[in-house]
Amino acid sequence: MRFALKRRMRIDISELSPAFPDFRVAVLVAEDLRIMDDRPAALASLIASREADARSRWAGQELGEIPGILAWRLAYKAFGIKKTSYRCSVERLVKNALAERPQPQINSFVDAYNAVSLTHVFPIGADDLDLVSGDLAFRYSRDGDSFVDMASNDEAGGEAILTEDPPKPGEVVYADANHVLCRRWNWRQDARTLVSKATRRAVLTIQSNGIGDLDAAIVDVSDLITRFSGGRVHVTIADATRPIVALAGTV
Repeated sequence: MRFALKRRMRIDISELSPAFPDFRVAVLVAEDLRIMDDRPAALASLIASREADARSRWAGQELGEIPGILAWRLAYKAFGIKKTSYRCSVERLVKNALAERPQPQINSFVDAYNAVSLTHVFPIGADDLDLVSGDLAFRYSRDGDSFVDMASNDEAGGEAILTEDPPKPGEVVYADANHVLCRRWNWRQDARTLVSKATRRAVLTIQSNGIGDLDAAIVDVSDLITRFSGGRVHVTIADATRPIVALAGTV
């Protein structure tokens, strides 16, 4: 009698490596999570301190002059994104901090990784691992790709409106086997796999395009996840030399 052997989930960036050889991604699998809806006082204090640090660090500079943001603006332009309304997630965080708009409160897990994103100027995103299927990939969009956008509708009192909004041809996306998890590389996440209080396992990506200290960001986010959402963290890194890698912490 034969038994099928389960293999680890993989991250694959091989489609992007030829055009973006500096692209590196750390993929963290966090398990045994205990996520809180409320933001703990210690985390709130840490976030406020990091927002103040960002304002001090980047005071007087245009957003496009900040190295971590410039790297992503150039990457977006390279795959055809010209509209200024489409910016990477970390640019929005830095812009809000400089404008003294507080970081939105979501939950203890998301708030913590957003603080790390702001500090290290890396796009970071996460999905509920139990809602993700198959392998993960940063790749170009394909016919049939599915994406559900969750945008706020001010006319409906700020309530979220879900809209099917598939990626454009040639767009860089982050996807699992069934659907797109994030459009325009790291612009906006799909609504179906968001991390919530019910999440017990999450898969998080920290994305670098040649600028910044990725190792320091990994240490930082691992510490904040365990401090404020419990659990254990496993780390895998993919780059142009190892574009397809099995993810530690998965089977």
